[in-house]
Amino acid sequence: MGHFDIRSTVRPQPDAPMVDVADYVVDFHVDSDEAFDTARYMLLDSLACAAMAMDHPECVKHLGPLVPGGQMAGGARVPFTTYELDPVQAAYNIGVQVRWLDFNDTWLAAEWGHPSDNLGSILAVADYLGRKAQSEDGQAMSMRDVLAYAIKAHEIQGCYALKNSFNRVGLDHVILVRLASTAVSTRMFGGGKEEITTAVSHSWIDNGVLRTYRHAPNTGPRKSWAAGDACRRAVTHALNAMKGVVGYPSALTVPTWGFYDIAFKGQSFQFERPFGTYVMENVLFKISYPAEFHAQTAVECAMQLHAQVKDRIDDIETIHLETQEAGVRIIDKAGPLANYADRDHCLQYMVAVPLIFGRLTADDYSDTVAADSRIDDLRAKMVVSENPRFTADYFDPHKRYIGNSVEVFFKDGTSTGKVSIDYPIGHRKRRAEGIPVLLAKFEAAMRARLPEANVARLLSLAGDREALEAMPVTEFMGLFSA
Repeated sequence: MGHFDIRSTVRPQPDAPMVDVADYVVDFHVDSDEAFDTARYMLLDSLACAAMAMDHPECVKHLGPLVPGGQMAGGARVPFTTYELDPVQAAYNIGVQVRWLDFNDTWLAAEWGHPSDNLGSILAVADYLGRKAQSEDGQAMSMRDVLAYAIKAHEIQGCYALKNSFNRVGLDHVILVRLASTAVSTRMFGGGKEEITTAVSHSWIDNGVLRTYRHAPNTGPRKSWAAGDACRRAVTHALNAMKGVVGYPSALTVPTWGFYDIAFKGQSFQFERPFGTYVMENVLFKISYPAEFHAQTAVECAMQLHAQVKDRIDDIETIHLETQEAGVRIIDKAGPLANYADRDHCLQYMVAVPLIFGRLTADDYSDTVAADSRIDDLRAKMVVSENPRFTADYFDPHKRYIGNSVEVFFKDGTSTGKVSIDYPIGHRKRRAEGIPVLLAKFEAAMRARLPEANVARLLSLAGDREALEAMPVTEFMGLFSA
């Protein structure tokens, strides 16, 4: 950070991090086949999450216009509904659907988050613009364009997360959803570098929402609609920038009043690498279990142990869990769990259920399942500790592992032996194993929500990258209409 005269009224040049984002969004050409392939699977996986979320009334009540009657004929469509909305509210709706079950993709580093949350903004803006263009005898953007914007949104959110921990200053990771979605949405509306920089400055001036709703004793379901809220705010910033609102060039760096001083303990952002396609290529999929990602391999370990312990639950003396530092910090919980949101962010709960039942589904976080006293009995027998190797491998840019181990000890002195897994099925190193499971997740979700003809078309597109990328976004979004 340079020297500032706080009394000066001279407007400075825009802060470098904001300019870098604008330069990347406008100038970078995405040509990575791996990034486009992964983006296609990310899109399908996210829409599967959106479909499954429709089974949950608490999610559905968030959907639709902000006020009754506030629909927009010819607006952006909300998948699996009949809603047509302005792009701001549509971004909220789609963001809520994708995020509700905590089952979409994940990125873990100094900060964590879910880059596919940005699809709330991207799909809403793309469908809105496409339908508008077609009504004026123009053309909608292709799905390849949509995927390219998604790759860039992933990259912005993920590269910021590598070295900058917003959770350590009490801010929620959706601050990076708002940042990335603001930048790409402004470009989608036709904005250049100036408009993007302006919009991004407003995003930083918003500061960030508190993580309070993710942690005891206040854990609650706002975590399931927080990303949708960030998407909604991002589209608002993009639209305002396109109207020519004034930007704030030193929103980050100005002493006393800037983001760094107000919210980041006076520290400037740090970056491990320049923007490219790294994040999409390395993103983590939650394929098998709707569980907070630091626990994914722990759930896999517990599933492997189920056969050994299912008939000896009452004979268990202790259970030793080893995890990464981040896992200890955010999902190691003792005491009563108040609701769904508390349970799906509790390492012990997410291990107890598969040990007992040999499964972990979204329904297993319900009050009905949680009432089984064996779950809390097992939680009380668990000892959680950090494994330094898991932590080191977690931060290693060439690994990005999320290791966990589980070992069950019985009252007679025997044990199951330790089961340890370094990276889950959704990791880049297990793509060949994971993609068929991801596609099965997608197919099952679509069959539960759409007519057979739509499902058949979508399954064909899932395996045909060229056909999907060439399709107008409006045609693609039409396949999800209820």
